[in-house]
Amino acid sequence: MKITTKLWIGLAILIVLSPLGLLLPDHFKAGDAWGEWGTDTIKELVGYIPRGLEKLSSLWSAPIPDYAFRGWEEKGLPRLSFSYIISAVVGITATVIVVLLIGKILAKKDD
Repeated sequence: MKITTKLWIGLAILIVLSPLGLLLPDHFKAGDAWGEWGTDTIKELVGYIPRGLEKLSSLWSAPIPDYAFRGWEEKGLPRLSFSYIISAVVGITATVIVVLLIGKILAKKDD
């Protein structure tokens, strides 16, 4: 089996397992995943919001916030799980496209 086939199989498995991000933190009462904090959570954890972070926080809003489609946050675990899987597919697709484009650009420079 080629290494790229193994890579795609591994990515497919990770995509299917992505809804565990909903179940495990809730099961272990862990709260948000490390590093996925908004300014409100940082203020709660640290006691203040760093000035630079406060300025930059409005520059970017995620295309699929909280990995769920707008209005699906309260629709139950099956829909949230589906949203997680779609978010994983969108993220991996975007990453693959960017990497392939960068590869093509760098390959042209070597010619």
